[in-house]
Amino acid sequence: MSGCHCDDTASTLSQARDATRRRVLWTVLAINAALFVGEFTAGWWADSSALQADSLDSLGDAGVYALSLAVVGGSLRQRNGAAVVKGLLQGLFGLVVLAEVLRRLLTGADPLAPLMAGAAAIALLANLACFGLLMRFRGEDLNMRSVWLCSRNDLASNTGVIAAAGIVALTGSAWPDIAVGTLIALLFLHTSWQVLREAWPGWRHPAAIESRDTTP
Repeated sequence: MSGCHCDDTASTLSQARDATRRRVLWTVLAINAALFVGEFTAGWWADSSALQADSLDSLGDAGVYALSLAVVGGSLRQRNGAAVVKGLLQGLFGLVVLAEVLRRLLTGADPLAPLMAGAAAIALLANLACFGLLMRFRGEDLNMRSVWLCSRNDLASNTGVIAAAGIVALTGSAWPDIAVGTLIALLFLHTSWQVLREAWPGWRHPAAIESRDTTP
């Protein structure tokens, strides 16, 4: 059976899968980097906590995708280590958004609803494209699953900002914007906990996790 070239075939397939992952990750990284610049600028102009929180989500995602690119094809410990860093980043951004929400509560804000809604709608369309590209990887290792979780969160964030913009326009109150900014921060923190809970054991004891996953 030594002439069946099974190992060569498996290696070729693995390299092809890695190349596909890298291509998709580069695409969604570029989309999210562009979204951060656009949403942050629009959020500053519109005086919107929710939109600026959403922009930080895009920045965090770009960092997540860069980390994922770095460990595609790497060892289990490397992939889980990247996931740990992603979880910590999500938690950090959640705390930053909560601080910004508190600042706006203390200083006051008068968000511009049309600009909020327009920017969030563009972001929603872009993130739907990212979600579609990443969907097929959601059942793979934690490295790719954490990427998909970030993309799923983006859709919820964008939808929340659009809803907040509508309520701000109807009521003239800044509270819906503050509320959605807070919810986005809590979503960051929940994702951080979820990813760290799964990634930490795999980073500390990769051999045990790998053995468990390969046991019939």
